[in-house]
Parts: sequence; C-alpha cells; structure tokens
Amino acid sequence: MSKGSNISLVTGGCGFIGTHIVRLLKGRGDSVRVFDLSKPTAPVDGVDYEQRDIRDRAALDNAIKGSHSVFHLAAMAGLWARNNSDFVDINQNGSKNVFESCAAHGVRRVVHCSTESILQGVRIEGRDGEVDEKVQRTLADMPGPYCKSKYLAEQEALKAAADGLPVVIVNPTVPIGPGDHSLTPPARMQLGYLNGKHPAALDSSLNMVDGRDAALGHLLAEEKGIPGQRYILGGHNLNLIEFLQHLEQTSGIPMPKRRVPYTVAFLVAVISEALSAITGKPPIAPITGVRLARVPLRIDNSRAINELGWSVRPLNETLADGIRWFWEHGHLQRKPEKLS
Repeated sequence: MSKGSNISLVTGGCGFIGTHIVRLLKGRGDSVRVFDLSKPTAPVDGVDYEQRDIRDRAALDNAIKGSHSVFHLAAMAGLWARNNSDFVDINQNGSKNVFESCAAHGVRRVVHCSTESILQGVRIEGRDGEVDEKVQRTLADMPGPYCKSKYLAEQEALKAAADGLPVVIVNPTVPIGPGDHSLTPPARMQLGYLNGKHPAALDSSLNMVDGRDAALGHLLAEEKGIPGQRYILGGHNLNLIEFLQHLEQTSGIPMPKRRVPYTVAFLVAVISEALSAITGKPPIAPITGVRLARVPLRIDNSRAINELGWSVRPLNETLADGIRWFWEHGHLQRKPEKLS
C-alpha cells in the first residue's frame, strides 16, 4: 500500500533486516530516512542516510521530526561485549530516547524490533518449550547481558504504549537468508559449517526466519498491529542437527554428524570468554548462546499469521538464496555442488 509522500524513519536501517525494510518502504512509495551508526554497505537509491547514534537525543529529534512512521531496529546486537554496560546504555536507554522523541513529535506509528531470545529465558515452559506472545518472563530469567538489555528495551516499549505512544512490538527469531552484509552471528554460524570450520554441533532447538519475511512482518505490524501488543515473527522450528541436514541437502556440502555435549560446550564458552576479556576479540562461543541452546524452544507464530496476514517462505528457498548470496559475495571457500 503506497503512502505517497509520507516519511518513514528506520533506526538501524543499515543492518540485515533493516536494509530489507528500507527496500520495502521505498517500494511502497515512502520517503525513507535511515538513522544508523554504520555506513550503508548496499545503499538504496533515494534514501537519506544519517550516520548517528540513538543516544544523541538532539540528532534523533531532528531525524524523527516530520516522520509518519518509525521502525526502531538500532541496537547493540551479539551475545558478548567487552563492556556489558554498553548493552543497557544502547539497547534500553537508546530505545527510551527513541520512544520519548516519537511521542514528542507525534509519530503516528512506531514498530519496535525486539527479539525471541527474551521469550525463551532459561526455564523450560509449556509443551516442548513452545512459546507464544502470552509468555511472561522476568529479568531474572534472562541468560545474559544482551538478553537482559533487550528485555528492558521491550519494557520501555510497553511503558511507552501504556502512556499513549502507538508502538507495536515485533519479536523476530533467528534471521537467515540473502543480504546479510554485516555477517550477523547466524550467518557466521552457517559459514562455519559451509567452509568446514565447525567439525561438530551442539544439538539445540531454534526457530529460523527469512530476513525478507521478517522485514515484511515489520511493515504489516505498522499497518495492522495493535499498539502495546507483540507479534512473534518466527519461521521454522527445528533443531540444529535438522538445520544442518537441510543445509547439506541444499548446498551439497557434507555437514558434521558429531554432537558436542552441553558440558563441553559450556566449558569452551567459559574459556573462550576469558580469552576474549584479554584479547578484546569476540569469543568463539559466548556463554549466553550456550545457555540459550540448553533450553528447548518452539515458536507459535499464529498471531502474526492470523492477525497481520503474514506468511513464511519455505526453508529450503531461504537457504538456497542465502547460499547463492554467500558465494556471489565471496564468503564461501568452494562453490556448492547444488548451486544453480
């Protein structure tokens, strides 16, 4: 649906999902502004890019002023940081800045990008760990600094909604597929297996969604979502071993069959983070990620499907498009046998 000359602002619009959102907004006829610390790797023609920090309230006010819709995706992502306080400073306090500025400038609709990891926590709950939007967690349930900060950011969104800001919350699951220029952790995980750097796998359950589908879910939430509600943008429930089987079938590259025991993975994570504290380089296996992997998770995405009219493309289509994108952008060490 075209919105003519309406202005949409995307914080974090240079990221994986953010870039797809920007393209969709341009496609429907919006004037688009991007507010992001990073420079665009694949800039979209006609988009106004501003390289600034959401903690800079004056710059944020200037960017939001006149906007019809704001899509808030800017965040400190990843499951590890050298300074854990940065997570709260950026994810919670930065989000609060965004919501206060939106309220001050009368933005008509705000979409806040949360995450599925705050719905999972560290406790097994429900049928085979299945969760939907009604699940209630506490800060104590969060397995690490990143999850705690995103939980607090979502609480800021809910508070803003209670105060009258028309903000809708979406919780994308693990995003995969083409266009991940910054190589987020899911992309690095896939490349580790496709390039033969990961000889074994920790058997864990997860939910994966195409980044393009997640982007469309943001626009549908803006158009049809109820303020103060959350919508899980989840695609396919599967465990990591099943995912590797799909990756092997789609690429023709053999995947590892060995499994890593949880205790071994946790020990590796502890040692890895200890080394990272010295070197400043990201750990091979963050403790938060290993702790999340221990808890079974199945996502119920029926609210987004039924209330927003959202849909999810087949997993093998996402994997094929993603593998082709990896190859075309020089991330694969050998050409997959089944690449068409």
